Amino acid sequence: MDISLYFEPVNINNLIDQEQVHPNQILNSLLIFSKDHPFPALDGIDIAILGVNESRMAIGNAGCKNAPDQVRKYFYPLFKHNNNLKIADLGNIKPGNTINDTYFAVRDITAKLLKKNIIPFIIGGSQDLTYANYLAYESIGRIINLVCVDMAFDLGNHENPMTSKTYLSKIITHQPSYLFNYSNIGYQTYYVDQEAVALMDKLFFDVYRLGLVQTDIEEVEPMVRNADMLSVDISCVRQSDAPGNGYSIPNGFYGEELCRIMRYAGMSDKLSSAGIYELNPEFDRNGQTAGLAAQALWYFIDGFYNRKQDFPIKDKKFYIKYSVAIKELQNEIVFFKSKKSNRWWMEVPCPTRLKSKYERHYLVPCSYNDYKTAMKEEVPDRWWQAYQKIM
Repeated sequence: MDISLYFEPVNINNLIDQEQVHPNQILNSLLIFSKDHPFPALDGIDIAILGVNESRMAIGNAGCKNAPDQVRKYFYPLFKHNNNLKIADLGNIKPGNTINDTYFAVRDITAKLLKKNIIPFIIGGSQDLTYANYLAYESIGRIINLVCVDMAFDLGNHENPMTSKTYLSKIITHQPSYLFNYSNIGYQTYYVDQEAVALMDKLFFDVYRLGLVQTDIEEVEPMVRNADMLSVDISCVRQSDAPGNGYSIPNGFYGEELCRIMRYAGMSDKLSSAGIYELNPEFDRNGQTAGLAAQALWYFIDGFYNRKQDFPIKDKKFYIKYSVAIKELQNEIVFFKSKKSNRWWMEVPCPTRLKSKYERHYLVPCSYNDYKTAMKEEVPDRWWQAYQKIM
């Protein structure tokens, strides 16, 4: 099916005065599906932006369906990163007659873009659309790591109908499973049941409290470098920086911290899709949250065009190898440091019969701190969690 049939064009004139646009602003560097321009040809495109005007399963935040054009309003006037942007704005996906129709459209579009090695960047809409994005990987047969930047886990009860607050349980219990690892960045303990934290530990998933992450924001880089798919709930940002959400709260990331996380995500050679959700213009003040989301998208693109192409590791001459012996382990922990980017990975033992299945997962992104931990004869948490899932 031609994916253009899923989309409605962007009405640019409702968003920005085109006569006032500078030649170097992003509007003039995008291929935009609009009433004056046909649906973009996708050959040679790096990133495809798609809005999803869907919030039927939003909890207390129904107005988030109107976010895509609000984000565009603040994104188009930003100045471009360089002269080689290959980005298409495909417009907004038409809401389906049922929520499942919308999920099918998101899955189908995302899968077709992934097959073309184009990164879909979804502007929601409610965060249950993350489930539809996940299903795209099932359709192409790829096992993935999911990273969510969120104040909570959105587990709920998987036996109940899926909503923006329960979608993760549907992903975890979905069969066949194509989820290798889930990571949460920035959860706030008073919004999370301790039984849910125990479940994450039992499943060897990675969850990081807001306070821990903010202590050393650079440690987020290997967390998102391990992701195939990124889902951001705008409520992860504190209310003073992002009031445009039905359940915004006093604490959370600062706006500049979100932008830094998004740049790290863009720089990841592994990451292949991303989305930002739950922005509700009805609660926004002077476009503050929409402007932040637009800047987050700008930083994601900036990161993408600064990728180092140093994963997966193929030619070992571009890496420095370190082997660390730990008494409690049968094998040494092998670290690789890229000469191109100074980024670190550690290799987790993987049976030969499983190497093709887990080829994207037994080299685990890490930091220099993980190497220092190993030098103290302690097993880094990231290594241990990956080992448990592979073995």
